[in-house]
This record gives sequence, C-alpha cells and structure tokens, in this order.
Amino acid sequence: MLKSIEQFMEQNTSLAINYGANLIAAVLILIIGWAAAGWAKRLVLKGLDKQPGLDATVKPIIANLIRYTILILVIAAVLARFGVQTASIIAIVGAAGLAVGLALQGTLANLAASVMLLFLRPFKAGEFIDAGGVAGTVVEIGLFLSQLRTPDGVYIAVPNSQLWGCAITNYSRLPTRRIDLPVGIGYGDDIDHALQVLTKILTDDARVLGDPAPEVMVSSLGDSAVVLNMRCWVNRDDYWGVLFDMTKSVKLSLDGAGISIPYPQRDIHMISPAA
Repeated sequence: MLKSIEQFMEQNTSLAINYGANLIAAVLILIIGWAAAGWAKRLVLKGLDKQPGLDATVKPIIANLIRYTILILVIAAVLARFGVQTASIIAIVGAAGLAVGLALQGTLANLAASVMLLFLRPFKAGEFIDAGGVAGTVVEIGLFLSQLRTPDGVYIAVPNSQLWGCAITNYSRLPTRRIDLPVGIGYGDDIDHALQVLTKILTDDARVLGDPAPEVMVSSLGDSAVVLNMRCWVNRDDYWGVLFDMTKSVKLSLDGAGISIPYPQRDIHMISPAA
C-alpha cells in the first residue's frame, strides 16, 4: 500500500513539474511575444517614416499586420508547449473563423473595405473628402475605421465600409479648382458695364489663373434680377481665400459703379373701401 502511494506521488509530481514548467514557459512566451510585437510595430513605423514616397495611410496598416502576425505565432508557440498539434490548431482556427465570420460580418466588411481603399486609393491622409454623410480631412485609414478631422476641429471615426459603399468626393486630389459665383443685378442696370466691372475683379487678382481664362457671362433671367456668373480657376489652396475676397469685391465694386444688387421683396397695396 505504501509502495503504491509512493509510485502515485512520483508520477504526479513529475507531471506537476512538467505542467508547471510548461505553464511558466508559456507565460514567458506570451510576455516576450507581446513585447516583441509592440517593439516590431514601432520599429516598422519608424522605418516607414523614413520613406517619403510612401503614403501615410499605408504605414499603420503595414505595422499592424506585422504586429498581429507576430501575436498569432506567439499563440501558436504557447499552444505547442501544451502539446497541441498544428493540425488541431488549424481545425480550431478554421471553426472559430467560420463562427466569427458569421457573427462579425460588419467588421469583416470594414476590413475588406480598408483593403480596397488601400489599393485603389480614392483618398489618402491629408486630403479633404466628403463621403458616407461626413466631410473632413483624412487623418488615418485604419484596418476597420478611418479617422477624419472636420474644419471646426471635430474628430470623426467612420467605418471603412460606410466610406467604400458610397460616392467619394475628394476636394484635394486635383491641383486646381473652379470658382462659380452668381451675381444678380437689376433689370434697369447696364449689363455691359456690370460685365466690365466684374471682369476687372477677376483680372486684378493675381491668384486667378490665366488658363483657362476667367470669364463673366449672363447665366439666367431671374424673377427680380439678371443673374451674371463669375467663373475662374485657382490653385486648390487658394480656393476659399479667392472666393471670400471675390464676394467682398463684388459688393464694393458694384456699389461704386452705381449698379444695384436686387433682393427679394414684396409690395403690399392697401385698398381702402370707397366712402
């Protein structure tokens, strides 16, 4: 009886020692692997920052893919310490992947959308876009979300599937933009004189490009005004400054030339009953 107890203790002691050693090794692998994954991500980002030709939106995606790859290898190494075979790991991952895929269809759609955004490049970091019901400057394109900053300093996180699933207007992709400014004048005003005044505003502004040449034309006859249209091309970065200055100059120049700017008004006639 005593001999059987001794044999049982020897066998279980050896098993406990082996299990404890594997547990300690697994914990060490996890700690070292987690630290190595973070270190590798930072190292890759630092290296990519030295590549001026690489799009800023690609850098975090590459770094995160490397980090996740290392973490997967770390988990596989931990399971191997406990005798889990590779075939079993693949089977478990496959079954888990199917279950997760069914449960997280929206998340996977965001991941697929990020891949399409990465390769087709409809926008990149630093560009101003309007898509998916939001507008702002692109800060970063992540694996699942894109970060935007609005002109008034608001942070927006948008699912990539929302951006990919709609029309994307990119205001920063092309080097030049066209300004169209409608201006109404009174029906009694001299149209040719008004055209000359407005044309001078465009030609006097050095920021207005000469090719295509700026032009002013009669665009429509409104209910209370003859509508002229000022059209010119400017460099993308000058767009808002030129538009604001042009609007101010139109008011000052037309006032100085004695040309009216009509506005909607209603005449009310009071009819008194006959005495």
